[in-house]
Amino acid sequence: MIDKDDFTLSVIIPCYNEIKTIRAIVDRVRAADIPKMEIIVVDDCSTDGTRDLLKSEIAPLVDRIIYHERNQGKGAALRTGFAHATGDIVLVQDADLEYDPKEYPRLVDPILNHGADVVYGSRFAGGDAHRVVYFWHMVANRVLTLCSNFATNINLTDMETCYKVFRRELIQSVRIDEDRFGFEPEITAKLAKRHCVFYEVGISYYGRTYEEGKKIGLKDAFRALYVILKYSFAR
Repeated sequence: MIDKDDFTLSVIIPCYNEIKTIRAIVDRVRAADIPKMEIIVVDDCSTDGTRDLLKSEIAPLVDRIIYHERNQGKGAALRTGFAHATGDIVLVQDADLEYDPKEYPRLVDPILNHGADVVYGSRFAGGDAHRVVYFWHMVANRVLTLCSNFATNINLTDMETCYKVFRRELIQSVRIDEDRFGFEPEITAKLAKRHCVFYEVGISYYGRTYEEGKKIGLKDAFRALYVILKYSFAR
């Protein structure tokens, strides 16, 4: 049972070549309205100067920075971060500026007050601000979520969202095999198989363009379809 008046939120920030945004997102995380936070950054072998910035400016601002010696992908970075988390609740925060840490209180509320095991921040639920970007990305997200729901028999609106929040003991008990963006459908399938209590919360979203550093692409969408089948129907 998590004490809603005295809990610690572990924020895991997977980071790869985010020199333009990493300091700003760390500052925003630190300013979030959560009394006790543990901030863990996992640098996935950045090559654009992000590592130097982490060592020179950001190390004093966070609880821990872990450096991968070779680039492995978002899933691998999260696997490392989850293993080192010590808080009661664990939240995934991308290192770009697409998602707003001001929304942490509403994301943790279903775990604290409504018995949730896992909370997804949905970009397609609610009336919060959204930057308008790529039509086909929206279509791909909707299709992948539909396929995931078909396989898991849960009714999510945004399976691919960054904002995923877990009870720490739960996420640390799940083996994560996917190294890249396949983490999203993998963790959804594995938690659905355990009959975990899912909640969704509507969030704002400030999507960025490829020119601004967006990394996910078409091959990741095809991989996601494979991952949905692999982990939803495998014994």
